[in-house]
Amino acid sequence: MAHTDVEREPEVLAGGRSLRRTAIWLAVTGVSLYLVAPSLLEVLGSWRDVSRLDLVWLPVMLVLQSLSFACLWEVQRIALHDPPWGPVVSSQLAGNALAKIVPGGGAVGAAVQYRMLVESGVSRSDAVSGVTAVNLLVYGVLLAMPVLAIPAIVRGTVSRSLVETALIGLVVFAALVALTTAALAFDGPLRFVGRTIQRVRARLRPHAEAITDLPERLLTARDRILRALGTHWHKAVVMTVGRWAFDYATLLAALAAVGSAPRPVLVLLAFCAAQVLALIPVTPGGLGFVEAGLTALLALAGVGAGNAVLATFSYRLFNYWLPLPAGFAAYVVFRRHHAAPARV
Repeated sequence: MAHTDVEREPEVLAGGRSLRRTAIWLAVTGVSLYLVAPSLLEVLGSWRDVSRLDLVWLPVMLVLQSLSFACLWEVQRIALHDPPWGPVVSSQLAGNALAKIVPGGGAVGAAVQYRMLVESGVSRSDAVSGVTAVNLLVYGVLLAMPVLAIPAIVRGTVSRSLVETALIGLVVFAALVALTTAALAFDGPLRFVGRTIQRVRARLRPHAEAITDLPERLLTARDRILRALGTHWHKAVVMTVGRWAFDYATLLAALAAVGSAPRPVLVLLAFCAAQVLALIPVTPGGLGFVEAGLTALLALAGVGAGNAVLATFSYRLFNYWLPLPAGFAAYVVFRRHHAAPARV
């Protein structure tokens, strides 16, 4: 009996640590939501001003956001070696919805998508490598976006035409396709990026232990992506950039709906910042942080305070809120077709 109690002690300790971690996460989430609550409530409260929107743009935003999701689904189908559309769409929608309602939900959402893919017949190895490769590619492209906007900042774009804003975005996304293609096809660009990051880190933290293997680590991640994508990696690059391009176009449509014509480059940077803020794990889907950051950056881009709040509300309606019920509906439909889930 004493031997059994000794065996159970590690499990009790592990359970206690897990409970403490959960409590800490909930406390951090609560404090974070409290801090961003004013901005979040201001954005959500702007639904009363929805009559100020040019309603013609609402279906446009729906179509653009749907195209953004469609591009992501196609990238995932390539990485998963062409499974049927149904499991890819339902698993991505369900995983995305869960990731946006659970603090630090990215890992939880990925786990749900993995389980659903395996239950639908995708091999476990393909599910793991495919989802990981797509995430690396999607967020790698996102992080490269602000860098490509630097030339326009140096040029000093001051025009406030949404047409010019769209054209600058088009140029940046075309450059993203070329840059991403070069990074996947050749070793040189990633070695340069890795060495540059190492030098910058060494100057910022001269007393920290030096990192010398970053270029090789980047190349290893690149090779992992290429193995998952296979011979269709060129198409995957275009679809990945399209995923962000249509999302950016959704924000432009939201600005058009409120009748604003802000500074083009700052809108692009506001969009990039909003996507990075969405990755903050202390609130579900960056809730509150995105609203606060995007509203402030749009105001800096020349959008009036009221219009910035309303444009943020419109964009987040299609980018964050509407995919939630879509994800839950996709999960219910999936469960009806897979009544007896397999053990994974």
